[in-house]
Amino acid sequence: MFNKYPLWKNLIVVFAICLGLVYSLPNIYPPDFAVQVSSEKSGVVVSDQAFKTVTKTLDDAGLEYFGAEIKDRNVLVRFYDDAAQRKAKELVQRALHDVSGNYVIALNSAPSTPDWLVSIRAEPMKYGLDLRGGVHFLLEVDTESVVTGRIESLETDVKRKLRGEKLRYQAVESPSRAVLTITFTTEEVRDEARTLLEPLYGEFQFTTISDPAPGISLTLTENAIAEIKDFAVSQNVQTIRNRVNELGVAEPLVQKLGSSRIVVDLPGVQDTAEAKRILGKVATLEFRMEALPDAPRSTTIPYQYEGRNTNLERNLILRGERVVDASVGFDPDSGLPQVNIRLDSEGGELMNRATRNNVGRRMGVVFIETKSRDNYKKVNGEEIREQVTFVEKRVISLATVQSALSVQFRITGLSAGEARELSLLLRAGALAADMIIVEERTVGASMGQENVELGAISVAVGLGLVLLFMLGYYKVFGIAADMALLVNLVLLVAIMSGISATLTLPGIAGIVLTVGMAVDANVLIFSRIKEELKNGLSPQAAINTGFERAFTTILDANLTTLIVAIILYSIGTSSVKGFAVTLSIGILTSMFTSLMCSRALINVIYGGRNIKSLWI
Repeated sequence: MFNKYPLWKNLIVVFAICLGLVYSLPNIYPPDFAVQVSSEKSGVVVSDQAFKTVTKTLDDAGLEYFGAEIKDRNVLVRFYDDAAQRKAKELVQRALHDVSGNYVIALNSAPSTPDWLVSIRAEPMKYGLDLRGGVHFLLEVDTESVVTGRIESLETDVKRKLRGEKLRYQAVESPSRAVLTITFTTEEVRDEARTLLEPLYGEFQFTTISDPAPGISLTLTENAIAEIKDFAVSQNVQTIRNRVNELGVAEPLVQKLGSSRIVVDLPGVQDTAEAKRILGKVATLEFRMEALPDAPRSTTIPYQYEGRNTNLERNLILRGERVVDASVGFDPDSGLPQVNIRLDSEGGELMNRATRNNVGRRMGVVFIETKSRDNYKKVNGEEIREQVTFVEKRVISLATVQSALSVQFRITGLSAGEARELSLLLRAGALAADMIIVEERTVGASMGQENVELGAISVAVGLGLVLLFMLGYYKVFGIAADMALLVNLVLLVAIMSGISATLTLPGIAGIVLTVGMAVDANVLIFSRIKEELKNGLSPQAAINTGFERAFTTILDANLTTLIVAIILYSIGTSSVKGFAVTLSIGILTSMFTSLMCSRALINVIYGGRNIKSLWI
């Protein structure tokens, strides 16, 4: 009986090995250290003047760099080490200080993969912060502004409800941060208003006022303030997670720190400038009607729109948190970009109420951003850099209301880049509170170099010991097992690269464990072959029977381990997930290599010929 392996199975093995080699190849091309200069406004190309300023600054400082270019609208300058990269960022940031509000200067990892590999979507694995580095942000949530915003919203709402019930009031004002005071002409009207409002606003403590005029004081309770702040931070955490998902970052870490801060780690991120632009922008919308020409100054807010002065009403229609979806589209008449907005039910009601009696008037859409700018000053003769935050408000649309609006409408008058960026920010979720970056840190490769070296040593030592053991104990069959183990590592790296998985230090532990577990199946198969030889079967029959009868045991053992890996991924933290991912992929590749690759190699050695004994 000659032990032959079907041709189609051999072809599958050869195809898998070739594919694995190609898609693991990009990992031998490490990314370059780079500094990227990009415009804050999406889609805007960095000017040649800025490019010349960057290169001149680096030349004057004597920093060695290469590959300086304007690529994908950004300036990208590559360096030989991370020390020069960090020094260059400081110098460029200082050189562009006068226009720093218009540029984002960020550390980056510039890919060096050859174009032919990129053309077939072969890319290197992404590395976690503990190995290759990434970007770390510490964000501060302005929880106090949420409380103020709640009072402002209450003021508009209370006025609307009192007018709806025809209860005349003298004034509605906020004398302090969490207090709203309403005054009336008579005590009877005051009492009616309290009866109306008190059941609607349970989070406020109501107090009757008699001096100097009849009135009601609404004060947010401490519990209500704490809940509002906690909700704001929690919503911002979710919003940041959504924005990170929009960026396509693998295995990010976004979590609450303390009562008002959020930590964001973006491991293996390729475009730190884009991450900084999207996460750093605190953007939302306000919808306000354009003020009438004879409106009192106290009831209007001045803005600039397309180079002209315009006034909008102080009364707010609604904010961006009422937006539940936003998508980019094109005006069917003009073909120009637009953003299609969909509101929640309450937002739709507020919009309808504000526009149904104002058809023919213009409504303004105000885009609000909280930005930060570096400011240099001298303290005790030493120049220091401090971060200054400011709020920028601009009218992005001022259009005539053609009919009463509801939950769906559109914003026009935007460029393609502005429409895309606005829809991303709104679709990813509105921030419940202003937020600024108080700390930005890019973890360079040198910080994770020791982990990389120790991880590589552990894999090499583990692999070497396993190879020697299999070779010494199983002789020729050990050679097949060793070759299958090497193929297993190639396939593991190729799959992780193909699915853009992020390799972390726990992930390396998963690879080391995979190296040890990968030969388990071969041990079972070879032990079974030995037993069959002792039972009197011929060498070819023993090989065939050993592989077939060991299959069920191998499947059961690996399946139980795979279930545990899936559970770890489902409930674990980001580090545990990294371990679970590599372990899961390793289980699948080890089954393939043990059952198919080693069988194909053994058949190359022994198959198709008459043999009397096996060297096992």
